[in-house]
Amino acid sequence: MLHTGHRTIILRLVWAAAVAAVITGSLLPGDSSAMQTISGLHVNDKVQHGLSYAVLAWLPVLHERLRIAAVLLVLVTAIGVLVEFGQLYSPGRSFDTHDMIADFTGIVAGTVIGLCLRSRVSPSVN
Repeated sequence: MLHTGHRTIILRLVWAAAVAAVITGSLLPGDSSAMQTISGLHVNDKVQHGLSYAVLAWLPVLHERLRIAAVLLVLVTAIGVLVEFGQLYSPGRSFDTHDMIADFTGIVAGTVIGLCLRSRVSPSVN
């Protein structure tokens, strides 16, 4: 079993990697091989947004103190908005307010799921 401190570090690193992956994936040109592969999955764009941001919300809510989690949730929300504006400058990508709504919906879902699981996974976190 991992010591609580080690588990927290690992979960923070996983969260940071997920943030980097979402930002990178959101700003890659539309014709890049990574984007072509994602398109080949035939998963609705809004579902992809919702699931991605649900993970970004779920991880910190699951294990961080609530104040830190709240700050990170605001940060994740800002990332969702900023990458949409960034897509204005990425070839083959476009700004879409519906993507922001999907991001926010994912953040809410990830937060609710994280809060429901929180006491089971990290009972000592306040």
